[in-house]
Amino acid sequence: MQKTKQILNIFVNLHIIYLSSYLSMKSPKTLILLSFALLFSCSKVLPPTPYGACPTPQQVAWQQMEINMFCHFGPNTFSDVEWGNGTEAEDLFNPTSLDCRQWASVAKQAGMCGIIITAKHHDGFCLWPNPHSTHTVAQSSWRDGQGDVLRELSEACNAAGIKMGVYISPWDRNAPTYGTPSYNETFRLTLEDALSRYGNIFEQWFDGANGEGPNGKKQTYDWTLFNATVARLQPLALIFSDIGPGCRWVGNESGSAGETCWSTLNTEGFYPGAGSPSVDTLNRGNIHGSHWIPAETDVSIRTGWFHHENEHPKTVEELLNIYYTSVGRNSLLLLNVPPDRRGLIAAEDSLRLIEFRKALDKIFSVDLAQKASIVASNTRGGKRCRTYKTANLTDGNYNTYWTTDDSVTSPTLTMTFKEAVTFNRILLQEYIPLGQRVAAFSIEYQSTDGSWHPLATATTIGYKRILLTPTVTTNAIRIHIEEAFACPVINRVGLFLDTITE
Repeated sequence: MQKTKQILNIFVNLHIIYLSSYLSMKSPKTLILLSFALLFSCSKVLPPTPYGACPTPQQVAWQQMEINMFCHFGPNTFSDVEWGNGTEAEDLFNPTSLDCRQWASVAKQAGMCGIIITAKHHDGFCLWPNPHSTHTVAQSSWRDGQGDVLRELSEACNAAGIKMGVYISPWDRNAPTYGTPSYNETFRLTLEDALSRYGNIFEQWFDGANGEGPNGKKQTYDWTLFNATVARLQPLALIFSDIGPGCRWVGNESGSAGETCWSTLNTEGFYPGAGSPSVDTLNRGNIHGSHWIPAETDVSIRTGWFHHENEHPKTVEELLNIYYTSVGRNSLLLLNVPPDRRGLIAAEDSLRLIEFRKALDKIFSVDLAQKASIVASNTRGGKRCRTYKTANLTDGNYNTYWTTDDSVTSPTLTMTFKEAVTFNRILLQEYIPLGQRVAAFSIEYQSTDGSWHPLATATTIGYKRILLTPTVTTNAIRIHIEEAFACPVINRVGLFLDTITE
């Protein structure tokens, strides 16, 4: 892709040179010399070498989803608790009007790209007829024991054009073999059944919780077996846990990634749950971490994870602030929206999600950076080579980027405007297929008297960084990359005005 773009740029510029030469009546010799100069100045400029641990194409596509829906649903919905004890009667689960198409429609309207369902929570109840358990929808009277929530959700997601993921807790407070060596095989079979019957799964969500089973014992989980089972049956699925390997827990349930947030993590010697890294490490990642395991920020639209009638959704302003501290800090937002006892997303929740999406669209629909003229202190290959030009920063193409020569790791971008612009949100993106590089940067703005003033400082960028600044009106800003571990590779700069949460 990059090579093709480079060749096209060369021929476009050769054509321009030819026309210029013809119109100015220059000699063919001049044309040939100019053509060869351009050809060799660009063709020998290779793209930057990937730096450190880098994402797979699946991890890049996952990060580009930005916001997904979490649906906590099961017996706890009907018992009004957060953690069931596994002794609940199967008939307790009895949604009167289950409609997964409504879930998918709400998610789609809210701009979400996927839904992850709690197919089995810690109580052990399975939302599909799992033949390796006697605590499932098949043992309930719901739909005469013929119901299958995973089947209905899979069909709804396919129809809506969004992806489906599953949460399957290894903790099982109902399984009689939990706490014995044989349970790991039972859980493997459970995974195999869920992952082989419902089409493509984009994310397997593993909770590291490990409590006592009905025999009073805890289980030693065989994470190697569990992960291998997922990889075999759903090779394109990302595996979530405290330490991935596909994506990691952000370390809290409040909706906030670290202001410094590396997508890399050291995993040697750790395991999900009690053996995970510290919550601070999960929140921030590891600088120069050995594996690419980006953060996922899970938070509920309500206070609890399951639907409770006495709770209500967060305000639009609260959701916007969560967006800024999750997606805006190099994390994916997994927003829990729990269906109620009917099996529907409550009207107040769906309305709030639509309001949230409208607010995001209002804020980010007008990118003031499109009006800027951008000059860099250094561009890879020099000004003649247009492959890495600053115009790539605002062209809307994820796969084009501006970068510098390998030896330049602290460049400056200066953006000037013919007419002053007013903004309070600054967006930057690194081209993460080549790794995460930037460790510190700062931004200044120019006042009417020509003097420069500090506006913001930050550390990491990653897939996306959104800085909240005071509202300023200016004709120019400067972005200084203060520290990078290799030449910075930036594929977007944006400026926006938020009048909702300012």
